[in-house]
Amino acid sequence: MNIRCATPEDLLNIQHCNLLCLPENYVMKYYMYHSLSWPQVSYVAEDESGRIVGYVLAKMEEDSDEAPHGHITSVAVKRSCRRLGLAQKMMVQSYRAMVENFNAEYVSLHVRKSNRAALHLYRDALKFTITEIEAKYYADGEDAYAMKRDLTSIKDDIAEDRKQSKPPSQLLKLVRQHTRRTVTSDQQELSQEVD
Repeated sequence: MNIRCATPEDLLNIQHCNLLCLPENYVMKYYMYHSLSWPQVSYVAEDESGRIVGYVLAKMEEDSDEAPHGHITSVAVKRSCRRLGLAQKMMVQSYRAMVENFNAEYVSLHVRKSNRAALHLYRDALKFTITEIEAKYYADGEDAYAMKRDLTSIKDDIAEDRKQSKPPSQLLKLVRQHTRRTVTSDQQELSQEVD
């Protein structure tokens, strides 16, 4: 399985996955809006044949009076590929991209009260907390849990990763040293073959 950033070319397959998996469906214009506005934060999972088997559709909220934050609009994984950790991996990629690209402070989502599997994933595995219950949130009248996850620990992880990685000038120096060694050893082999 491969997880990568979603592209506009993926939108028909994302929509197909959504129609197979979820009762909340969207028009193509809505997917396109997400893809063109925040291309960095939506992800897909592909099988070995390159077929999309899951997705996370995400966006950044545009409330100017609040801290920058993201929102997970929709998550789905085809039944045959569930219980492989794909939803969790895509979600982590998505909110990490929210931090790296938009300096997001937190991420939010809504989940049906009856969706125990998703609630377990969000609350227990991904450390979201329930902030409120929104009555009749869904078109069929079902209530939703509004959930939120603070992204401070993700910011800290990214900062630590950057500290441990070599600055570009040091990387360039290492590449040059390696190249010199390789060229020198190749020259020595050539001269031995000629002799």
